[in-house]
Amino acid sequence: MLSAQERARVAQVWDLIAGHEASFGAELLLRLFTVYPSTKSYFKHLGFCPDETQLLTHGQRMLEAVGVAVQHMDNLRAALSPLADLHAQVLRVDPSNFPLLIQCFQVVLASHLQGEFTVEMQAAWDKFLTGVAVVLTEKYR
Repeated sequence: MLSAQERARVAQVWDLIAGHEASFGAELLLRLFTVYPSTKSYFKHLGFCPDETQLLTHGQRMLEAVGVAVQHMDNLRAALSPLADLHAQVLRVDPSNFPLLIQCFQVVLASHLQGEFTVEMQAAWDKFLTGVAVVLTEKYR
């Protein structure tokens, strides 16, 4: 799926994110809910107006899952199988929402990492996150 150079770029960006998973994740959720309000229906456990603690907690969990994917880039299916089962069989998230999440995540990365998030890194992350989304949607079939 990813070339050696792309894997290195994904890992390099992840190193920049490390330690900030909760805040990046919370911002990702806020951006997602603002730009695509319909996505909030999948986060009913956060309530109508989630507080900062709820956003940080769920954001941390989301980015921890991305971290697992980064650590297992060569075997995403095995690493993400439980998460794919959860989203397809329990949460029943419409797969069309994954590209929306990817788009918002890219904006969060660009806004925080600015010059460090080069075009090449953005392309590698787009390819990587699209691969993650593909794996998460395979259980829908």
